[in-house]
Amino acid sequence: MIFSALEHILTHISFSVVSIVIIIHLITLLIDEFVELYDSSEKATITTFFCITGLLITRWIYSEHLPISNLYESLIFLSWGFSIIPIVPYFKKHKNFVSVITATSTFFIQGFATSGFLINMHQSEILVPALQSQWLMMHVSMMVLGYAALLCGSLLSIALLVITFQKIIRIVDKSNHLNLLNHLFSFGEIQYIPERVNILRNTSTLSVRNYYRFQLIQQLDHWGYRILSIGFILLTIGILSGAVWANEAWGSYWSWDPKETWAFITWTIFAIYFHTRTNKNFKGLNSAIIASIGFVIIWICYLGVNLLGIGLHSYGSFILN
Repeated sequence: MIFSALEHILTHISFSVVSIVIIIHLITLLIDEFVELYDSSEKATITTFFCITGLLITRWIYSEHLPISNLYESLIFLSWGFSIIPIVPYFKKHKNFVSVITATSTFFIQGFATSGFLINMHQSEILVPALQSQWLMMHVSMMVLGYAALLCGSLLSIALLVITFQKIIRIVDKSNHLNLLNHLFSFGEIQYIPERVNILRNTSTLSVRNYYRFQLIQQLDHWGYRILSIGFILLTIGILSGAVWANEAWGSYWSWDPKETWAFITWTIFAIYFHTRTNKNFKGLNSAIIASIGFVIIWICYLGVNLLGIGLHSYGSFILN
C-alpha cells in the first residue's frame, strides 16, 4: 500500500514538473531575456528524471521484476528513456532544443500512460509464464530505450524539415529567385559547406538571422544523427536478444510474428537512413525525410500489436471501452 501510494505521488510529480518545463520553454522561446527561467528548466528536467527513476524503482521493489511487463510499464520506461537524453553530459552544450523535444514527448507519453485507457494495467501483476525469463530485462529494456532514442532523433529530423521548408516558403514569398530555390532543395551542399560557399554573399534576401537558422539546421542534423546512432545500436541489441529469447521460449529464432515483422521494418528503415548518410548528396534533407518516416514506423511497431491484440506479443494489449 505504501509503495503504491509513493508510486502514485511520483507519477503526478513527474507529470507536473515536465508540464512546467514545457511552459518555461514556451516563455523562453518568446522572450529570450529570461535566463533564470532557462536555468530553472534544467533543474526541472533533472527533477523529472529522478521522479520517474524513483517511480520505476518503487514499482520494481513491490512487483519484484523490472517494470516493463505491460504497455503501461513500458510507456513509463519509455518516458524515462526520454528523460535521460537531455541530462547526458555529451549533449550538455546542445541540449536546449533537445530538452524541448524530450520534455514534450515525456508529457504526451505519461499523459497517455496515466489515462483511463490503461487503468487496468496500473496495478502490478505476476508475470505471465512467457515473461518469466532472464531475457526480459535485456530484450525489453534495450528495445524501449532504442525506441526512445530513435523517436528523439526522428523528432529532431522532423524539426529540421519544418525549419527548412518554412524557410523555402518564405523565400518564395519574398522573391522569385528560382535558382535559389533549387539550391535550397540541394540541401546537402548548403548544410555542409557554409563557410566555403557563403550563401550570404550571393543572396541579399538572407540576413544574419537566416544564417543562424542554417546553423540551427546543422545542429539538428548533427545531433539527430548521433542520437539515432545510439538508438539503432540499442534496437539491434534488442532484436538479437529477442531472437535468442524466442528460441528458448518458442523453439524458433524468428517466427514473423507481427511485432517481429514491424521491428525488422523499423530496423530496415533506419539502416537505409544510415546508408544515405554515406552519400553527401543524400545528407541533410533527404536523410531527414527517411528518419521522419521511421518516426511513424516506430509507433506502428510499438503500439500496433498492443492496439490489435494479435500475435505472440499480444500480452500487453488493451481493449478500448
